[in-house]
Amino acid sequence: MSQLVAPHGSDAVRPLLAPEVERAEELERARHLKKVPLDSRAVSDVLMLAMGAYTPLDGFMGHDDWRGSCVDMRLSDGLFWPIPITLSVPKDLAEGIHAQEEVALIEGESGEILAIMEVREKYRIDRTLEAEHVYRTTDVKHPGVAKVMSQGEINLAGRVMVLSEGEYPRRYPELYIRPAESRALFLDKGWSRVAAFQTRNPMHRSHEYLVKIALEVLDGVFIHQVLGKLKAGDIPAEVRTRAVQAMVDHYFRPETVIQAGYPIEMRYAGPREALLHALIRQNFGCSHLIVGRDHAGVGDYYGPFDAHRIFDQLWAGALETQALKLDVTFYCRKCAGMATARTCPHDPQQHIAISGTRQREMLSTGVEIPPEFSRPEVVAILREYYGSLRSAPTGSAS
Repeated sequence: MSQLVAPHGSDAVRPLLAPEVERAEELERARHLKKVPLDSRAVSDVLMLAMGAYTPLDGFMGHDDWRGSCVDMRLSDGLFWPIPITLSVPKDLAEGIHAQEEVALIEGESGEILAIMEVREKYRIDRTLEAEHVYRTTDVKHPGVAKVMSQGEINLAGRVMVLSEGEYPRRYPELYIRPAESRALFLDKGWSRVAAFQTRNPMHRSHEYLVKIALEVLDGVFIHQVLGKLKAGDIPAEVRTRAVQAMVDHYFRPETVIQAGYPIEMRYAGPREALLHALIRQNFGCSHLIVGRDHAGVGDYYGPFDAHRIFDQLWAGALETQALKLDVTFYCRKCAGMATARTCPHDPQQHIAISGTRQREMLSTGVEIPPEFSRPEVVAILREYYGSLRSAPTGSAS
């Protein structure tokens, strides 16, 4: 009988979304509470709490959990947690909020009420400490560090009850799969050993190869897309979804992969974020996370295999979901196929290095993309998208 990994630190997934029958009444009550606007990262975290992806958290972290998560990746009760989940606000707003008071958390741009939070604690954080431990740098050119350094002076902590999942379920009705739903899907398929493949890019040949390696040794793969805010220049999720599905339809056996998406906002924290991604996938029911080169990295802040090594530093029982550590993949002309440094004996001059960054460069400049780099069905969808950008009137939104 199929048996999945247990949710992190819990015997069950703990979504914080209020029951549907209670939401209208709670929403009316929230309209009369003080409003706390959320930036995009906090909105993403509320939605992750809503679906149970951050099980067993019941809301935003207090000071001791924040510091423990930063310094030694443990909450105050000893539970493993590699990146703090916190809510920062400006000092003047915090001064008007008292302990045990309920506040309404609203989406910063639209003003939509997303949740009610019971404030248990207010505290200051050491931004430099967080940046040094979580991101290994205080350079504000790093997008994650820039977010930490620019956040409000005070953190609010407390239990959260979510009243809305925003636009995601409507915008991505087939992709938006919650942890309880993914677990049910895996069990229905008889899967117990499932690898998650994290992606914020359309899948090229290297991605395809990584997933197929996982399929050789596991029951199935959960292709899990980032639906939250990305960097400028990244390809929109709607386009990505079509491109990924084209690859799945043409190059994978039926019923071996599931494509889904979730509302996380990338922090680009490299090794620490790889651990968070594994923890989240444990809640989704995945026994493994595919970790390739420079997982969740940005620029040159992390070594290509730092995200592999950090899993070896964990203590026994910290995390059930394991890293499926895979080497750099490339197309070898001499092998006439995909390979890694562990399997290919040929001169690097025979290798075609494949990356999402290089693929975007070729698409934006109109350079021909060889079939060794990306599948033609995928390229056709991406070329259509980039063609629409070039033909759009100057100043129009992409």
